[in-house]
Amino acid sequence: MVLDSAERLQDMWGKQLDGVLFAVDEIPPNLEQLVASGNTAPMGSYTPGGRGEAPMITVYRRVVEQGASTREELQDLVHDVVVEYTAEMLGVPPETLDPVYRRRYQ
Repeated sequence: MVLDSAERLQDMWGKQLDGVLFAVDEIPPNLEQLVASGNTAPMGSYTPGGRGEAPMITVYRRVVEQGASTREELQDLVHDVVVEYTAEMLGVPPETLDPVYRRRYQ
C-alpha cells in the first residue's frame, strides 16, 4: 500500500521525488514515552536526507491499522499518511500534492 501511494505521487511529481525512500515500521520510536505522556502516536514520519542519506517517509503500520476498520479505509489512510509527510518534505499543502487527499472521507 505504501509503495502504491509512493508510485502515484511519483507519477504526478516526477523528479521532485527521485531518491526519496518510503518505508514501513511496526511502531514509532519511543512509543511507550509518547503514550505515557498522553500524546497520540504518529502514523508516520519524515526524516530529512543528509550526509549521503536519502530523505525517508515512514509509515507506522500498527498505528495506521488501529485507525482503520476496513481494508478500503486502511488503503485510504495509508495514502493520506504518505501524502501528508511527503507534502511536509516538499513544503506544500497536502491538497496541492494530491487533489484527492482526504476527499474519500467526505
